[in-house]
Amino acid sequence: MSQAPASTTLALARELIARRSVTPADAGCQALMMERLAALGFECQRLRFGEVENFWARRGRAAPLFAFAGHTDVVPTGPLERWASDPFTPELRDGVLYGRGAADMKGSLAAMVTACERFIDAHPQHAGSIGFLITSDEEGPATDGTVRVVDWLGARGEHIDWCLVGEPSSAHTLGDTIKNGRRGSLHGHLTVHGVQGHVAYPHLVHNPIHALGPIIAVLADEIWDHGNEFFPPTSFQISNVHGGAGATNVVPGTAELRFNFRFSTESTVEQLQERTRLLVEMALLNEEVKAGWRFDATLEWELSGLPFLTEPGALVDAAVEAIYAETGTEAQLSTSGGTSDGRFIAPTGAQVLELGPLNATIHKIDECVAADDLDALSRIYEGILQRLLARAAG
Repeated sequence: MSQAPASTTLALARELIARRSVTPADAGCQALMMERLAALGFECQRLRFGEVENFWARRGRAAPLFAFAGHTDVVPTGPLERWASDPFTPELRDGVLYGRGAADMKGSLAAMVTACERFIDAHPQHAGSIGFLITSDEEGPATDGTVRVVDWLGARGEHIDWCLVGEPSSAHTLGDTIKNGRRGSLHGHLTVHGVQGHVAYPHLVHNPIHALGPIIAVLADEIWDHGNEFFPPTSFQISNVHGGAGATNVVPGTAELRFNFRFSTESTVEQLQERTRLLVEMALLNEEVKAGWRFDATLEWELSGLPFLTEPGALVDAAVEAIYAETGTEAQLSTSGGTSDGRFIAPTGAQVLELGPLNATIHKIDECVAADDLDALSRIYEGILQRLLARAAG
């Protein structure tokens, strides 16, 4: 397999980092990518939904369709004075590239493009098709980005067979971890309603904070499931507790609890919601018996994404082989971490995995990536294309 000069991927990564694409801005990153892809024979289509820039590019019309997916938007920089150099002036120091988005995920985007340039040069008549699904709405609300492009593709009858998301998946060395799935994310907002009043007159108030305590205890102690060979057990975590009327001598009328489930394929959204409702009702009933008061409660839900899993098969095997050929590392499969845009693509039936550089500095001050890792990642991506589309061509 041919290797690009060490500067090829690095140079493109630097050009992308130099564009101040703080979510949901794209700042010209996608235009730069489309220019390179169009030169390779990709048909590129800009897709603007709301204030979000997206694009879909495809080379070939035949199946199977392999798609790279990623995002050009980055998170805010944080205090500029804490950066060793301007986060949007990419700087190479001791073989390490610094800049916002270096690891998450402009380095991956550059590696995708240069991998395609070499692969297509070697296999201009490759089997199947290659696609790029790129958004500027991954680090933000994620409402007008990948999810909208997936709907658009479905309406056109375009189906992705294999999808590689360039999220920074590596933990210690490049390619040591492949994310072949993600847990689901379900947010809950519980409000307990009591009666506000003076702390000196407890017989005239219904203290919702007192009622919230047993609810927290029972929810935190519950075992929701035991996970399976691919997923850890479903976790319950409280993210916010709020109660108070702004004065120390006032019992508030409401108390709020915000929590999150990161759930495996062993639990459904409906099961989690129903069990939570029953546990809350039982805890409130016990508190009402002790206090002699009746409390009301409301539960609201927001689903961020369902769990998905790509079991070992063509895509996972190709990635594992390409990583080993480049680095000698035997990649481990994992479903840990937060959500990604893979959650919007997997429900279409596509095999989805995430593979990218080290994630140690993502979203941090002085975000960075090793320059050598970018070139190695590009060769890994090329190796995956080689195994999936060059072989299929016979």
